[in-house]
Amino acid sequence: MLPAMAATTVVVETDLGTFEIALDEERAPKSVANFLEYVDAKHYDGTIFHRVIPGFMAQGGGYDAKYEKRAVHEAVENEADKTRKNTRGTVAMARTSDPHSATAQFFVNVADNGFLDHTAKSGSGWGYTVFGEVTSGMDVADKMVAVDTGAQGPFAKDAPTKPIVIKSVRRK
Repeated sequence: MLPAMAATTVVVETDLGTFEIALDEERAPKSVANFLEYVDAKHYDGTIFHRVIPGFMAQGGGYDAKYEKRAVHEAVENEADKTRKNTRGTVAMARTSDPHSATAQFFVNVADNGFLDHTAKSGSGWGYTVFGEVTSGMDVADKMVAVDTGAQGPFAKDAPTKPIVIKSVRRK
């Protein structure tokens, strides 16, 4: 019998510390492939966590420190109907109201967010695709959601007043 394959792990280095994400290639293969494409292209290096909300999540990967959007690839299909629930420590694809609009942005759940889970293949029931889990450094995400926030760049609220920069995201 062959040993189980180890999950791909990425290391996210930020101004506030480093955390690791084990990717769930089995349940979210399209989302993981999409995320790794951005990782390998160094898309995330120099981006920020632009939205942080205590008791909810920390979102990043789409804007640089000047709040300029990074170019993105085509959106990836929503896989939330096959993935885990949005519980504390899971990492999910961010998207617009269109369930199949996720590109580069992702978020770390700092609480159990059941209202983001898949319930139906229609409207708001689609949910948010969980494609990984923080396996070390969850305290970094907790630090992120504890910073002072306000209006920054194009955001009216919930943006860190001092940018939280992603220095690098790389495969372990």
